[in-house]
Amino acid sequence: MEIVYVYTKKRSEFGRQCNFSDRSAELHVDIRPDPSLAANFIERDPCDVPIQCSQEMSEHEVNTERFESESCGMNHVEGGWPKDVNPQEMEQTIRFRKKVEKDEHYINTILQLGSTMEHCIKQNNAIDIYQEYFEDEEVVEEAQEQPLAKTMNVFRDPNEVKRTATSLSWHPDGSRKLAVAYSCLEFQKATKDMSFDSYIWDIENPNKPEMTVKPMSPLVCLEYNPKDSHILAGGSYNGQIAYWDTRKGSQPVEMSKIEHSHRDPVYKIIWLLSKTGTDTFSASTDGQVLWWDIRKMSEPTERLVLDPSKEGNLDNALGAISLEFESTMPTKFMVGTEQGLVVSCNRKAKTPAEKIVCTFGGHHGPIYALQRNPFFPKNFLTVGDWTARIWSEDIKESSIMSTKYQMSYLTDACWSPVRPSVFTTVKMDGTLDVWDILFKQNDPTLSLKVCDEALYSLRMQDNGRFLACGSQLGTATLLEISPGLCTLQRNEKSLVAAMFERETKREKILEARHREMRLKERSRSEQSKDDDNVREGDGDESPEELIARVEAEFFEMVDSEIKKREEKHREKDVCEEKDISDGAA
Repeated sequence: MEIVYVYTKKRSEFGRQCNFSDRSAELHVDIRPDPSLAANFIERDPCDVPIQCSQEMSEHEVNTERFESESCGMNHVEGGWPKDVNPQEMEQTIRFRKKVEKDEHYINTILQLGSTMEHCIKQNNAIDIYQEYFEDEEVVEEAQEQPLAKTMNVFRDPNEVKRTATSLSWHPDGSRKLAVAYSCLEFQKATKDMSFDSYIWDIENPNKPEMTVKPMSPLVCLEYNPKDSHILAGGSYNGQIAYWDTRKGSQPVEMSKIEHSHRDPVYKIIWLLSKTGTDTFSASTDGQVLWWDIRKMSEPTERLVLDPSKEGNLDNALGAISLEFESTMPTKFMVGTEQGLVVSCNRKAKTPAEKIVCTFGGHHGPIYALQRNPFFPKNFLTVGDWTARIWSEDIKESSIMSTKYQMSYLTDACWSPVRPSVFTTVKMDGTLDVWDILFKQNDPTLSLKVCDEALYSLRMQDNGRFLACGSQLGTATLLEISPGLCTLQRNEKSLVAAMFERETKREKILEARHREMRLKERSRSEQSKDDDNVREGDGDESPEELIARVEAEFFEMVDSEIKKREEKHREKDVCEEKDISDGAA
């Protein structure tokens, strides 16, 4: 059942009591006695008049689904550090430790605690608190539940002119809020009365957005800062970058200058996990990747042109439409292009030409989604055309795994943050597919029709339980998937690692075989060229000699063919004679 509107009412408005107060008597009507009516008066004795003082009531019943909830929590704060020392900074903690270790009081304290610690260690060695007493008992595995997804809420674009939900971003703390960027991506389809606003929704209140984000141009992408949840960065349709502070209102705090910004819509923006938490970088179809510091948005801090010839020519650059950055590999990033190529880059290279390391090609259209596996960063997922593909950094020629070609175009995909074998895709026909490559690889584990219009964006919550998908008409649907799809299975990491390694080895063998075949073909073509050159070097033949030689070769081929056919007929006659003699015997 689709939720269209949720009725909300304050608790104070329920069961309001009646308030009585004293007031003086008032005369409203005065009817004087009429003597003419006394003649018609008939005394009636006895006189019974029934009176019912009970109030009329109506009964209503509502049966709601009951949930049993249990609250458990643990609050751990790392203590013992002075206020001027940040525990997150490695250099400050090391410096403070060295200072403390030189103190005499510290050494005496350690010596006093040594005997107590030694006693605890001996106690731990004597008693194994992790001893398994029932190792031989067979574990009864629970029955596998059917994979399913349930619609929790639907957030609709509040404007009359509907726009596409182009980007989704979960709030980094608690994930109770969802930022949605709205924009019309169809060329010259935007009307004058179309709103530029994007919204931040509370996932429990679909009636009204919690906050409105007001850009100067429609936002194509919007991202929360993982280090500061009050700050969001967005990329606009006109190529500008802006950032907002939710504590300062709906207007952008600062924007990039139009002359130093992208020339095309900014399709992806990602925050870098730097010390300051103010660095970000963006990608656009103008072929540029730009790095920004939100403290100084007047111009980008760094620029990279995605020219495959490595000459830095913007006219030959590949249009970027997706972007991937893994914090465990701070110098590497990947760009998905409109031309179906994935460009692997190294930010810390000395020259701009060396920043483009290699390319991966295999899709027939723009790569709308690009993401590394959170458990195995060497393997990454791409979506382009009608397939989703899994790649290994060691194989440049082809993907190690891919889905079969779907009937509808794929528009977005993402890995599950809690299960290495699960990823999700959305399609133009409004279908959401959840794939579990350990379970089956040819078909999705769960396929769900979310809406009738095309789905364009997808984002999964950090706990893997909730996911949101945005549609062409600006509807963001919040779904809850079953526990089986968001709970790490036994030995899943090792099984997925073995699968990726096996497929990578297989592709390496095939790639080596193809390389060998190409070398053989090249050597054959070079040999034939040499033979032709030798023939040309023997001397020019006259036309009569050339015709005579060709005729002789032709008749030789005819004679050899006739001899072969005669031998076949002779063998056939011998076989028939043998069959006749065997039958007579």
